[in-house]
Amino acid sequence: MSPSGRFLLDGMAQTFEPGDTIAMAVVRAGGHPGHGGTLCLAGDCGSCVARVDGIAYVRTCLTPAHEGLAVERHPADGPPGWAEAPASRTIEVHHAETDVAVIGGGPAGRAAAEEARQAGRSVELLDGASGDEVVAIYAGPTVIVRRADGMRHLRARDVIVATGTAEIQPVGPGSRLEGLLTARAARRLHEAGVDLGRAVAIGPPPEGVPCTPLAGELVRLEGEGRVAAVVTRSADGELRSACDTVILDLGRSPRDVLSRMADDLPVTVVGSAAEAYPLPAPPTAGVVCPCVGTTVEDLEGVWERGFREVELVKRASLAGTGTCQGSVCLPHVRAWIAARAGEPPPPFTARPASRQITLAEAAADVHLDAFRRTPLHDEHVAAGARMDRFGGWWRPWHYGDHLAEYRAVREAVSLGDVSTLGKFVVAGPDAVEFLQRLYPTDVATIRPGRSRYALLLNERGHVIDDGMICRETDDRFVLTFTTGGAGNAEAWMRDWLETWGLDVRLMDRTMSLAAINVTGPRAAELLARAGLAEPPRFLQHARVELAGMACHVMRLSFTGEASFEIHHPVDRSVELWRGLLALGEDLGIRPHGLQALFALRLEKGHVIVGMDTELDTTPRRLGMDWAVNMEKPDFLGRSALARTSGQADHRRLVGLTMDGEAPMEGSTIWAGGAVIGHVTSAFASPTLDRAVMLGWQKRTPFPEQVEIDGRPASVTPPPFYDPEGARARA
Repeated sequence: MSPSGRFLLDGMAQTFEPGDTIAMAVVRAGGHPGHGGTLCLAGDCGSCVARVDGIAYVRTCLTPAHEGLAVERHPADGPPGWAEAPASRTIEVHHAETDVAVIGGGPAGRAAAEEARQAGRSVELLDGASGDEVVAIYAGPTVIVRRADGMRHLRARDVIVATGTAEIQPVGPGSRLEGLLTARAARRLHEAGVDLGRAVAIGPPPEGVPCTPLAGELVRLEGEGRVAAVVTRSADGELRSACDTVILDLGRSPRDVLSRMADDLPVTVVGSAAEAYPLPAPPTAGVVCPCVGTTVEDLEGVWERGFREVELVKRASLAGTGTCQGSVCLPHVRAWIAARAGEPPPPFTARPASRQITLAEAAADVHLDAFRRTPLHDEHVAAGARMDRFGGWWRPWHYGDHLAEYRAVREAVSLGDVSTLGKFVVAGPDAVEFLQRLYPTDVATIRPGRSRYALLLNERGHVIDDGMICRETDDRFVLTFTTGGAGNAEAWMRDWLETWGLDVRLMDRTMSLAAINVTGPRAAELLARAGLAEPPRFLQHARVELAGMACHVMRLSFTGEASFEIHHPVDRSVELWRGLLALGEDLGIRPHGLQALFALRLEKGHVIVGMDTELDTTPRRLGMDWAVNMEKPDFLGRSALARTSGQADHRRLVGLTMDGEAPMEGSTIWAGGAVIGHVTSAFASPTLDRAVMLGWQKRTPFPEQVEIDGRPASVTPPPFYDPEGARARA
């Protein structure tokens, strides 16, 4: 038979014939697709994996050879190194549903499929011979199939696994030599016309394959790189037989990687894959797990260190963590443990995927924007907003003129998208007790319909977040947290709920509720036009109907002007946004972005956690002792605050003012020729006609006059704007 074509193997030309897989072509030429070890040519082991066209861990025994392939064998020791990523291609994902998914096209699989059809159920038969490579079973159950034309995600009511059996491979001296074949592999190669040379068979010889059967059990395999002889032991003693190829039929084990990852899913195993098979003799020497190189000596080491459960032996020795997920080593590991524990342990759990797939295949048809978008995202873009990423969200930085947005808040009315705030409901008989322990403020004194600003502290008394506590009833509260801190706040609350064992329910409504901040001296006038004749007073909140929809309106102020935070269902956010803009057109309304918001809050001296704070910031360092009620018997961080209250503190966050332009945030603060801190926030205020800043002083005594950017600056207690807070309460 003349060669059909050529591909590159480790940079050298390799011929192949029609119908060859890569592995078959390499064996035909007298080589090995890996670096030794038994070949099964059925995809059960990792002895033939190689990098194919830049993709590592490809099973060459299942990959057809074709012209132009570039095949690189993995290193003899260790994993393959990093390589330049292959050219990307679009991977299609085909979704389908069926009553029954049958994995395996053998007799058992076909019989199970026919039985299901006779029962009137729809059936999908997934057959490897037809190009269906099932790589995983996930919850649903959903069967993930790799095909030449892309990935297939098959949702099924029931899954039947009829994957048959894998062949036991040898473990012992010489088991990593080249020239070792399972009986099935030898039959396939012989049928393909591959010359096996002087072949000997241990166990039942494969029908039709020229070989010399050897009696007795395998003792060892000899050779340098490639097998040259095999030693067997029988009643007559040991026999050494010279050979070129050793054919091994040492028994079977269930091909159960897919069923071992199914856990409690509706998965049924049928045929030979469901049968019980005797374990091999426990290995005494050699490589147990060819994928990662775990030896019998390694197993003995982890056993001596006290790892006795099969899952622990797996993790400590790495046996079974390689590309075949235990198809080769699991029978030997179980036999080895059984010899010491008295009984074989159950198989360990397999993890999807059963075959290595590329990141592109795993992520096909999945789009994950690492930064979330509010329901008003498209409205901001349409209005000309420059979008930026902040706190895990895409948010408008400005709409083209941040000073015009700033003036709209100070002089008229403006809308801000604050949907990104963390929004949680806390309810239950122990809700007050829970929040009393969680917060440093006295939550019990908050009356229904009222709200309070609060810090969130950790056990060290350090500020980890802030937000509002809104009390609705005796045992129901609404909490808000910062955009960037919401996820951590939820984990923090749930962890302490579990620790304290309190009867409280916690619901995250961050994604189900949008929020629009209506702020400015004409904010109440705008809301009256929308139907809210009597808006809540400062630090009150109410559930009302606004513009025809149910809303939760919270009266607060981060901008320094009258502000109404309107929480509402996300699916009606665009409607509310557009409606408010239309109602306020003659009021000079315009939306504002983060750049204006940061300037507005800075004039009021409001701190942004994570921007103006540090990891060990305490309320005292922020000048916010007023937010901590030390009369409470206990709350998170209380003992740390009490312990340090009498100690000198050489750090504090201060307000600063200076003439001219604002310095860059992060600028150094100097005093007496020495660095004493840095600026965290800065803005050249057109209202105050000077630059206002927040910054850290980290050296005592704290000076009142400092230098920033070579210019004098004065320590000025905030708030810089409307210090009495009259405008926020108007």
